[in-house]
Amino acid sequence: MVEDGVLGELRLPSPVVEIADHRLRGSGVRVLLKRDDLIHPEVPGNKWRKLKYNIAAARERGFGTLLTFGGAYSNHIRATAAVGAYCGFETIGVIRGDEHLPLNSSLQYAVSCGMRLTYLDRTTYRAKTSDAVIDALHREFGDFYLIPEGGSNADAVRGCAELPAELDASVDVVFCAVGTGGTLAGVAAGVRADQLVVGVPVLKGGGFLEEEIVRLQEQVYGARTGSWRLACDYHFGGYAKRTPELDEFVDDFEARHGLRLDWVYEAKMMYALVDQVARGVFPRGTTIVGLISGSGDVPDIG
Repeated sequence: MVEDGVLGELRLPSPVVEIADHRLRGSGVRVLLKRDDLIHPEVPGNKWRKLKYNIAAARERGFGTLLTFGGAYSNHIRATAAVGAYCGFETIGVIRGDEHLPLNSSLQYAVSCGMRLTYLDRTTYRAKTSDAVIDALHREFGDFYLIPEGGSNADAVRGCAELPAELDASVDVVFCAVGTGGTLAGVAAGVRADQLVVGVPVLKGGGFLEEEIVRLQEQVYGARTGSWRLACDYHFGGYAKRTPELDEFVDDFEARHGLRLDWVYEAKMMYALVDQVARGVFPRGTTIVGLISGSGDVPDIG
């Protein structure tokens, strides 16, 4: 496993802070933030939790190269490049779409960490998990350890399943944003039987993710596990879409709490949390944690 000393100091367990918000007054519900975005400046939040066991597996199996997929603004691409640089792996990022120069800041950062970039047109990218595409990548790059888009696989689930042990026993509900489903699959597997996890898909029509989350849990645990549900009505138009209402929420949250929420993921999750508390979905005395995994305008699933 990757030790703290390799990446520098990892802030684990990540801090948990309580917020007081005018929209929650009178609800009798306590709201906390799990600040996973503070775990590491270059490998924050669920990125670290998803990658740690993948790195361990790659090392144990003797791979010297990591290959993964993402869009041009992918936080997962950035994190994989950073972990590779810290841990002595070559890295390859397979980017959706055409190359655009100069590189944006995300891809430039990845390159600065030593990542080699290659590009797939969008049609080919949609088939990125097919044998034909993977075989072509092996012919071009040789042997590599494959990490899926967003990092969501069985090892990612194991890493995310460790998060609930860092929470106080008083926590009743955990809210998390859902992109590829790996974080929710793991967190839900790690909670107690009397705790609930609410996943907020950031994609329109995100109900299809339930099947993917169950598939990930079955890979690790053999069956669906944990108490969890999806709240699919907070996508604000779809993936990487935003509205004036969401922007206003982000600005107000920053003004009140000193934290600017990532509008692609965490803003939608926190909006859902605040809305459901305000509508009385949870009884008085409930303690809820919102999982903050990252920040910044990063329009790519991860």
